[in-house]
Amino acid sequence: MANQRMTQTQLVRTIAEKCEVNNKTARGFLDTLSTLAISEVKKNGMFVLPGVGRVVRVERKARMGRNPATGEAIKIPAKKVVKFRVAKAFKDSIIPPKKK
Repeated sequence: MANQRMTQTQLVRTIAEKCEVNNKTARGFLDTLSTLAISEVKKNGMFVLPGVGRVVRVERKARMGRNPATGEAIKIPAKKVVKFRVAKAFKDSIIPPKKK
């Protein structure tokens, strides 16, 4: 059981308990947060969740790649991708930095 991830329902219940609100309010908060993140990344290219990290839109350049089955060179077109960058303090609290 140690490797099971938290489900959305469990997350909603936990937020509701910690914030002393009902489940409907907690679910509304999560829905609003995700909608806000999507709209901000579309508009500004970045959404910051303080203390956790940021969602950023990144432009990938066109490049040459290889078909692994045939070894043939193929052209990979430029595209936009979404990445999540974890905040340093968040990462360090989960995986402490090595001592030098």
